[in-house]
This record gives sequence, structure tokens and C-alpha cells, in this order.
Amino acid sequence: MADMFDYVIIGSGAAGSVLCRRLTEDPGVTVCVLECGPADRHPYIHIPAGFIKMLFNPGYTFQFQTEPGEGIKGRRIPTTQGRVLGGSSSINGMVYNRGQRADFDSWAQRGNRGWGYVDVLPYFQRSQKRIGSGDDRVHGRDGVLPITDNDWIHPVMEAFMTGAQELGIPRCQDYNSGDEQMGVGYFQRAIQGGYRRSAARMFLYPARETGRLAVRTEARACGILFEGTKATGVGYVHDRDPSVRREVFARKEVIVSSGTVNTAKLLQISGVGPAWLLQQLGVPVVADLPVGENFRDHYSTRIVARVKNARTINEMARGPGLAAQVARWMLGRPSILAVAPSIVHWFWKTEDTMRQPDLQGVFSPASYKAGFVGLLDDYPGMTCGVWQHRPESVGHVRARSVNPFEDPVIQPNYLTDPMDQRVLVKGMHWARRLLHTKALEPYFAADVLPGPAVRTDEEWLDYARQYGSTAYHLIGTARMGPVTDKTAVVDDELRVHGLQGLRVVDASVMPSMPSANTYSSTMMIAEKASDMIRGREALAPVEGVAA
Repeated sequence: MADMFDYVIIGSGAAGSVLCRRLTEDPGVTVCVLECGPADRHPYIHIPAGFIKMLFNPGYTFQFQTEPGEGIKGRRIPTTQGRVLGGSSSINGMVYNRGQRADFDSWAQRGNRGWGYVDVLPYFQRSQKRIGSGDDRVHGRDGVLPITDNDWIHPVMEAFMTGAQELGIPRCQDYNSGDEQMGVGYFQRAIQGGYRRSAARMFLYPARETGRLAVRTEARACGILFEGTKATGVGYVHDRDPSVRREVFARKEVIVSSGTVNTAKLLQISGVGPAWLLQQLGVPVVADLPVGENFRDHYSTRIVARVKNARTINEMARGPGLAAQVARWMLGRPSILAVAPSIVHWFWKTEDTMRQPDLQGVFSPASYKAGFVGLLDDYPGMTCGVWQHRPESVGHVRARSVNPFEDPVIQPNYLTDPMDQRVLVKGMHWARRLLHTKALEPYFAADVLPGPAVRTDEEWLDYARQYGSTAYHLIGTARMGPVTDKTAVVDDELRVHGLQGLRVVDASVMPSMPSANTYSSTMMIAEKASDMIRGREALAPVEGVAA
């Protein structure tokens, strides 16, 4: 007897988990979700500070690396993605950041009907359970995912924000308002009661309780099955025993929600991709499409300074200090165990004539060795990071072989575009200025990374090439656009061009980079896609928020 469901979803991350919940809301509908990684039982997944432990744990992540880059001195950069129930939502920084109205209006202007800001706003709201202040015309109060304000206050953070205001950067009360992102303030985050609220816990687990969702962990997809140009199912192997191969079939649709890297690789090894690449792989061409191209990511640099006259997270995370923080967390009090890695945001512009910012910055009273997220420094430290909102450098993701266990080629081409170089250098100048304000002076001890010797634009660019890294915001490898757009893979209902029964629903479909972290937009895409898949009318635009 065939292993048959109405829908087969490949990937249980932010998009896959949302789809699991929405599709199983219909009585009689059956769904199977394949997750390459294990169940999300590790305690560090659910304690927000466990991020630093899980990010480099190969048992729960894909430890991808980029190819050596011309713009980054030939370095390879770790590009970790989640490999566990919840996907990257179980290991990410938990920041909730939608971006600017113009981001989504530009998607619609590319020919994607129904993807303008007023069209997608109701789908942001449907996911969200906003706990805290905010305009209810743009925020959701009755959704699934709790979004809270930071409750852990540190004097260095407050001084940083006061110093930003000295430099003319206003205090921003709600960067998710859709209209005014400019300013400095605390991030909103998917943390509640001291715990991470992942997409799996909020969306997938309730769906499983309906009895209409089959969850298969350690199931690595190795190919989409086709009858002609119609997707009919998925072949997969056990992630720890490749000799165990199975197939699962879809009556209605196969939905790929594997993330920007894995979605590209899976489509390619299934025969959906550039014909020249498929021929190299020895894969019969099902559809000649630019899968894997148009890849973009945010390239981030971090400026580190030594702190005086205050204890930072660096010391609080060790010895008696850590014991005290654990005790606070267990009592439900604000603690470093329940904060996001980036606590303060600053959105700013590199030219005075701009109406909206082209930079996103982050700040925390913590610092990491060599500026990379991982191991905390031994001294009191603080970090001010920055990246360009909309990078112009374009890369690609390409399968190396048909072996589903072999990582693909990931080449972002960071800093190859002159615009990216100019904007990031200006952003780093701003980051240093923010660390040298009068308000922060009582806590500022010394520049550590890159140090006071770096001053000219050329020196800053050289520093960015040597020490910059990914912000883990990967998009674009299955770009959304009309069939006349030769860079597009899916249409505005996320159906793969020229094929039947196959959709892509994840960050890979984003036509361009949002001026934000990509987590919330990925959930929005899945919310909107779920109505399309179910044949429902799109949610009505929200009144009172038209441009």
C-alpha cells in the first residue's frame, strides 16, 4: 500500500511548521512533514542563551561553509542552518523584525500580485501574539507566536541608546510599525516566560495533536518524485542510515520548505534547475529554471570595545555570576539566560537625504573572541555590529553531486559589489562613533577590535573583508516572479514554473532582501501560502495603513 497523504512538506522550519498547523486545520486533510534532523528535545534549544551552544552543534545544525570569496580575502565563512524540528527557528537569535513597507511593495512591483505591504500585513498579524505596546492596526494580538519586549535592562545598553540620541538617532518605540524604522531601541523577540518560542513548539506541535499530521524526523529528502511534470511524492533516507530508503506520496501537492540552501540543492538533484548544471550532475532535466541563482545574504561586521565600571554578560556567564543568573531565570526573573544575542537595535542611514535607513545595527553588553559569535571574551566587553539592509552582491547555491549528504557549493560573493563596500564602510564608521559618545564614556575603556589604528576607509574595508561574517539571512534561490522574469523559479502563488503539484514556501522565494532579519517574513510567506494552497480568499488588507 502506498504511503499517501494529501500534502507532503519537506522541512519543519519556520515555514514548514506554519504550514503544518494551517493545513491541518481543515478536517479530513492529512499532512506528512519530513525533517532531516532530530526532535527538539535538547534543553539548550529552549533556553534562549543556549543559542551560543546550539549554533555549532552538528547534531542539530547543518554546518555549511561558503566557498572562498574574492571579496573576503579568500576566506570560508560558516553558514549554519537549523537541522531539527523547528529548523532555524530552534537555533536562531529569536529577533522579530518585519522590515520596511517598501520591501514588500517592491515585491509587488516586480509583478508579484498580492505581495505589497497592505497585502502581506494581515499575514504578519495572523501569526503574531504581540505582548506589549504597539498599534493594533499593524500588530496581531490573537496569533500563535508570542512576541515580547526585552525585560533585562543593563546600564551599558541604556547609555548606548542615550549616546545614539546625542548623535541624532532618535529613540524608536516600534520599528515594526511599517512606517518608521529609523532609530534605536530594544528588539522585539520570540521569547516568553524565559523560554524560546520556536515555530515547532507554537505551530507544529499543536498540529500534531489533531491526528492529521505525521512527523518524520531524521528523514533526509533525496529527491522529489515526478510523473512527467507533476510532482507526486518524495524519496527520503534515514539520516543516520542511508541504506534505509522510503517514499511518501502526495495526493495534492509536494511543498518544499527546506530553507534557501537545502531547497536549492533538493530541487537541483530532483531535476529542477539550470539545464547546464543538471547535465553536469547527470540528472534528467524536469524543468530548466534558475534554481540556486539570485542568492543574497546580509554580511555583518562587529566592532568590539572593552568595558569599565560595569559587569557585562562576559563575566555574568561564568562562575558565581552564572549561578546567580540561573537562579534568577528559575524564579522567572529577568536574566541573561532569557535574552536574545542581539538586544538593542539601531537603524540608520548613510546619506542625510535618505527617508528610510539603509543600515541595521545591533548592540549588546557582551563580546566574542575575534568578533565571531561563539566564545565569550575573558574581559568585560561590548559589541556594536552593523550590516547593509539591501546588499547588491549576488551569489549562488549549486549541488556538487546527487548525494543528498554532500553539502552544496555556497558562494555569496560577499563585498564584490562596490555599493556594498561603500555602505558597509560608512556603517562601521557609525558603529565606532556610537561607541565613543559622551553618554557611553563612563563605561568605555578601549577599542579592541579592530582597534584604534584602523581609521581610513581603506583600512575599514580591509577589516570587513578579514573579519566580517554572515547574519544568517539567506534568501532568493527560488525567486518569486512572473514567467516572463528569467530570474524567477516560482509564480506569485509559489508554484514552480512549468510544473504541477509542486510549491516552494520558504525564504528562498523572496525576490529581494527585506530590510530586516528574515524569520518573521518567512512565517508571513507560509501564512499567505497556506491560504493559496487551501483555495481560500486572501485576507483583506488592513484598513488605515495604506501608503
